[in-house]
Amino acid sequence: MLGQYDTLLRELNKEDPQSYRNFLRLDNDLFEEMVEKVTPYIEKETTKMRTPLEPALKLAVTLRYLATGNHYKSMAYDFRVAPNTISKFIPEVCEAITEAYKDEVMPAVDTADKWMEIAEGFEERWNMPHCCGALDGKHIKVKCPPLSHSMYRNYKGFFSKILFALVDHDYKFIYVEVGTNGAASDGQVFSYSELKETLQDGSINLPPPEPLPGDDFGEPVEYFIVGDDAFPLTSYLMKPYSKRDLTIPERVFNYRLSRARRIVENAFGILATRFQVLLSELRHRSLENMDAVIMCCCILHNLLRIRKPAVIQSVADKEDSQHRPIDGEWRNRTEQLHNLDRRGTARNAPGDAKRVRTKLTKFFQTTAGSVPWQDVIRPYRF
Repeated sequence: MLGQYDTLLRELNKEDPQSYRNFLRLDNDLFEEMVEKVTPYIEKETTKMRTPLEPALKLAVTLRYLATGNHYKSMAYDFRVAPNTISKFIPEVCEAITEAYKDEVMPAVDTADKWMEIAEGFEERWNMPHCCGALDGKHIKVKCPPLSHSMYRNYKGFFSKILFALVDHDYKFIYVEVGTNGAASDGQVFSYSELKETLQDGSINLPPPEPLPGDDFGEPVEYFIVGDDAFPLTSYLMKPYSKRDLTIPERVFNYRLSRARRIVENAFGILATRFQVLLSELRHRSLENMDAVIMCCCILHNLLRIRKPAVIQSVADKEDSQHRPIDGEWRNRTEQLHNLDRRGTARNAPGDAKRVRTKLTKFFQTTAGSVPWQDVIRPYRF
């Protein structure tokens, strides 16, 4: 055969491994491992009527599609596979990748000890104690689903599905919800999510409240996740102060929160940089197939984050020696994932939520809770 799988990929693997990695977003060793893992899910039997495509070819086509978002007709010429055949097996391969790797790269975080590991990571790397994740959502463009009318039309004017995610301190997705129609806002998606339900009833098993680090005899403070101003302020979800004329301690709190919250923005930026299908318009036959593609990208993101952690160094935001922010490469791309509508769902925060935020605000002014550079407020974009 003369397609790219049989010619170009073999050549790149021998002579230019870096270009091979750019072509598929992973190196040959990991590709061969994936072939072995997904083959039981996607291998077809040979019959008198046909000889099926080999699993490795289907995997290569799928990875290239995820990396570029190229149209099926274009990929048909590249790989010498009919476009209608490609349209059938890509969702199947995406589901197979998710099934093969989900337990390894996105295991359920359902015990206090697991949440504590994430909280320790946020405290050590981003100076936000008791933080168990950063929450946000993005629009993924899709072809207008049949009979959906305006349900999937978002405030930007295009049709979309929402990728809603909670991210740990190391840019990995720990909770992903795919499929909500694009007309919803951040706060609305969260209000109807399983994540909110488990946070409210305690079944998510966040660690029990305890004093903040260095404040051993202080009042116990709840563990929480962080989000932007669209989310409701609760004891388990901290968001920035949004009023005008903030005091210095309130501005410091917002800055400290932003350093933790920017992790989810970077995770989305890295995800879309690697898998540019998310920047194109998904044109699959069913909503379920679209969900399979989006979820697969998140699984592959985590897999690469675990196996090749150094790869994102130039892509993600950084800080200089004075903790001034330096934009990552993803922010300079012309195409970006679109933010959700920032309409909030609740403005009157309960007293226990205000108590937690006030306690953190005061703690950041103490010797135990402050960082040397916080008095020069650093702007972060969201």
